[in-house]
Amino acid sequence: FVLLDSLVFPITYLNISKNSTLQQLLVEWDVGNAAHEAELAMSFEIQVRRADEKTTVWTEFHNTTLDKSGKPLHWIWDSDLPLECVSHSVRIRSKAEASKIWSQWSLWETVLGLDTSNNSGPQIFPNEKIIEEGSDITFCCIAREGQIIEELFLEPVVHNFSHINSQVGLLTVKNGAYQQRHHMTVYCQESCSEDECLESAVFLVGKPPDTPNDFSCQTQDMRTVTCTWSKGGDTYLYGHNSPKYTLFEELSKKMVPCTVSCSEQCSCSWDVGQQRICNVTVTVENPLGRKTASDVFNITHRIYPTAPFQLWGKCTDTEITLYWNHGNKGLELFCQTEVVQPDGNVELHNSSDTHLHSASMTLSGLQPYTEYTVRVRCGAAKHFWRWSEWSKAQTIRTEESTPSGELDIWREITPVQGGRNVTLFWKQADSFRAHGRSISYEVTWENLEDGSKPESISFSSVYNRTTIFIDNHSYRITVKAKNNVNYSLPSLLIIPRATVIETLHCSFLGPEELKEEQINGTDDGILISWEPRRMYDCYIIDWCNFPRLQPCDLQWKRFGPNASSALISSAAFVPGVRYNFHVYGSVANRASLLEKKTGYFRELPPVFDPVVEKIELTFNTVTLSWDSYPTNASQPGFVRGYHVYLSSIQEDCSLEGSEKHVLQDDSVLCRYTIENPEEKRYTVKHLLSNTKYKLVVKAYTGGGETPIVNFIYIDTPLNSNMLYLLVLLVIVPSLGAALCCWKMKWMKECCCPIIPSPNKSKVLSFKEFKIGSEKVLKISDCIPDMLTMDNKAEVQKL
Repeated sequence: FVLLDSLVFPITYLNISKNSTLQQLLVEWDVGNAAHEAELAMSFEIQVRRADEKTTVWTEFHNTTLDKSGKPLHWIWDSDLPLECVSHSVRIRSKAEASKIWSQWSLWETVLGLDTSNNSGPQIFPNEKIIEEGSDITFCCIAREGQIIEELFLEPVVHNFSHINSQVGLLTVKNGAYQQRHHMTVYCQESCSEDECLESAVFLVGKPPDTPNDFSCQTQDMRTVTCTWSKGGDTYLYGHNSPKYTLFEELSKKMVPCTVSCSEQCSCSWDVGQQRICNVTVTVENPLGRKTASDVFNITHRIYPTAPFQLWGKCTDTEITLYWNHGNKGLELFCQTEVVQPDGNVELHNSSDTHLHSASMTLSGLQPYTEYTVRVRCGAAKHFWRWSEWSKAQTIRTEESTPSGELDIWREITPVQGGRNVTLFWKQADSFRAHGRSISYEVTWENLEDGSKPESISFSSVYNRTTIFIDNHSYRITVKAKNNVNYSLPSLLIIPRATVIETLHCSFLGPEELKEEQINGTDDGILISWEPRRMYDCYIIDWCNFPRLQPCDLQWKRFGPNASSALISSAAFVPGVRYNFHVYGSVANRASLLEKKTGYFRELPPVFDPVVEKIELTFNTVTLSWDSYPTNASQPGFVRGYHVYLSSIQEDCSLEGSEKHVLQDDSVLCRYTIENPEEKRYTVKHLLSNTKYKLVVKAYTGGGETPIVNFIYIDTPLNSNMLYLLVLLVIVPSLGAALCCWKMKWMKECCCPIIPSPNKSKVLSFKEFKIGSEKVLKISDCIPDMLTMDNKAEVQKL
């Protein structure tokens, strides 16, 4: 009795070889026949080492159960280093799983590398020149006998390399060095300088093929099967290295005899004969790998019909019956129709019947005289797999029918001598459908009071208005649309009897008396609001898109009885134009004007400044007048008032009653504000007399005012009261002083002359001595203090 846990089965045979293409070591070994006969479960420890290395580079345990066939065992090892670069050795030992004892190691079995190059120059390995993107790779270069490796590098990046020995160099390249390139060039330089001492090798960088996705097979006629799959990503390998596809049918064990074609999608077709169950495998491979995908199917469950053809139809005003053929003989099909509406919406209709050779379908609930685009596809009624391709699309128009809905009509009434001119407008409402090739309009008006015969007139489709004359009685007016089939329902307006005042004055005094309310626009349009009244069943707002043109392109909109506001928007609205709106209430087709609105989409500053027509000056006031300045619709905004700007030449603002206003150039003006646009006269007070001033009058709107450009210059006159005061305070005192000065001189000469004149002095009243009429003073009668000779002639007389 032998204990299994002590049995040892040494390696009796060991052989290794190499596959240089795949860079693999192929190991084959065996143990004694006794182990095979016992069908033992065994473990083998395998070690790999390289020459010049004392330690093993790989250790692996291989478990297997032996059989009685006695066949040797095999193991494959993928080397990360080209096998030509260095010798590799393998040894193995064994152990039965039931045993605790390993056998002795076998002797090292060696497969030799190349010690030297026998070529005319150094050799670069591996020989296989295709490298998988993203992988690490080691290159080696073997020098010729007597030479050593001096340089081993990769263009364009130089890497440090190592030596196994002086004649073998190693270079390891990581992913990052070439992940953006799809080729690389390796250079090896021996220690000599001749041309043959340098060797280079180009390696392609690519990817293994992707697994064929969406692999499926189908048939159109139960005989020819077509398999399709996605092509997958680019492998960056081309020509004979590009991916190759093969198909294999597993049940029949045969290669599928088809030619694969690939563009965006790959496909392959072949005749399966009477075979109904298939198991097809597609294989794609290139030098870097292979991938497979399989599809098992019953042909009767994979029917992909051909597209319907010869599509045509018959129609009425609301139905289209489609007819078509298909080429799938003997197949029961279920079909679907796609209907594209005029607005672009798509509807799908499924047939309720199945069809063998030809088919039809009726589409109901369509609009009269409307074009529809239709197409059809079909699928197998039993074991539905997928729809066929669509048939060619056909455009079919339904027949004409009576117009549906009503026209939207409105009117403008102008009183004239003897009656009224009524301008009628009409347009197709949203609910109106012409249902015909050509449309005309018929206008009828009827006097409701005298029972006269109605009058009517017709217009072609290019007209949307007309003007009729009616007297002052009440009238019923109808407008109808007509196509080749019939008339639409009539749209009705009642024009009430003219009032006595209207008849006498040929005008509507009532509406003119309504106060016109100013409104403001928004970014989206002009908001209109009104006071709702319970009596009306709808409201109408009308306006002119182009109020400055004649006729003004009247527009109108209707609103429900509960509405009290509306945002009126139009592409024709522009800033700076005044738009007038009228709000009407309507009951039983009789409209009454309720409110009048006027406003701007956006106000702009006035186009021109007021022209000062009259200037009245006093020494401390100036009165300005601009009576002719317009404040009507010709302005690009509502004139809210005026600003009077004034400043002295010194450009300061110290005038009472004004506010300071600084211009862009930092100059200062005094500003007076007039908030009443109809007040076109203003007096600026508290000016200085005899002073120069500059002034300007600006109108402003809700859009502001234009910049100040031109000024009016004035000079205030001299103050006359000041002149009078000047006379009183300066001239009169001066005259008085002059008079006083003259009088004092006279008094002095009379009373205290330097040389008294006897004739003029009352003091000298001598009566004794006179010569003629002259008084004579004898010198002997007095003792003079000073004697001056005044006149020789007089002295001589004495």
